[in-house]
Amino acid sequence: MLKRMVLILLLLPVYAWSEQPECFPEELIPDNMFPSIKLETSLGNIVIELNRMRAPATANNFLRYVLEGEYDGTIFHRVMSGFVVQGGGYTSDIGEKTLHAPVCNESGNGLKNVTGSVAMARFANPHSATRQFYFNMNDNSSLDPNSRSWGYTVFGEVIEGFEVLKAIEAAETGYSEDLDAEDVPLETILLIKASVQE
Repeated sequence: MLKRMVLILLLLPVYAWSEQPECFPEELIPDNMFPSIKLETSLGNIVIELNRMRAPATANNFLRYVLEGEYDGTIFHRVMSGFVVQGGGYTSDIGEKTLHAPVCNESGNGLKNVTGSVAMARFANPHSATRQFYFNMNDNSSLDPNSRSWGYTVFGEVIEGFEVLKAIEAAETGYSEDLDAEDVPLETILLIKASVQE
């Protein structure tokens, strides 16, 4: 029975990754290649500009979640000072949010994981990014692609509210039993609403 359970657990990630990534998700707001997204958080507002010219699949995927209201009421669940602030995947009671198909990796688009850039989180499979995103709080060249490995797709940058991100970065963190993870803010930091700027 134990061997059977282990086998099932090993197969689950393979099954999740077997779905073909979307390289051409529906093009939303087609007249704007650089839309601005306002993120209203419990610590203040952040505005990011998406780059649909360099990362069309990733930016359109992110836009779809924004327009569906899927980021509203989520938390920043991973905060590593001097590295990243990550969110977009869990509700305040650690419920997992709906996922669309994974999106194809566009890390070779010339955009770098530099301070203030926004990129997609993923698993080891390079084409496994779905909805979780992160802000680079430093120049993280280790997350860029190289001749031996895929990188993490940058699809935008912070244009307002970097001081809010610095406040999030300063939050006290620790281990969360619910997430079985370290670097989780001890006090909930909410992404209250994400919306396209007019």
